[in-house]
Amino acid sequence: MPEQDDEAREFDIKWADGAELKEPSARARMLAARWKENPPEPQPFRAEPEFRARRRSSLRTPRRSAWGSAAIVFGCLAAVILLLGYVNSRGSY
Repeated sequence: MPEQDDEAREFDIKWADGAELKEPSARARMLAARWKENPPEPQPFRAEPEFRARRRSSLRTPRRSAWGSAAIVFGCLAAVILLLGYVNSRGSY
């Protein structure tokens, strides 16, 4: 029985993919209607250099290397393991 369902589903997919005319999505129709009255202004592919430089200088967080971040994570993990071991050894008396 599942084989028949798979074959029917595959047939439906082939039938849908083979359609000569595909209807656009609702968003595509909405944008086409909006752009018919007010076409969008052309946008540059890349931002202008002064915009990118200004954006970078506005970032106030220092950049850390991936190794520095990994060392902090493993250091915290080691500290937690040592703390749990210490608490466990104190409670066994």
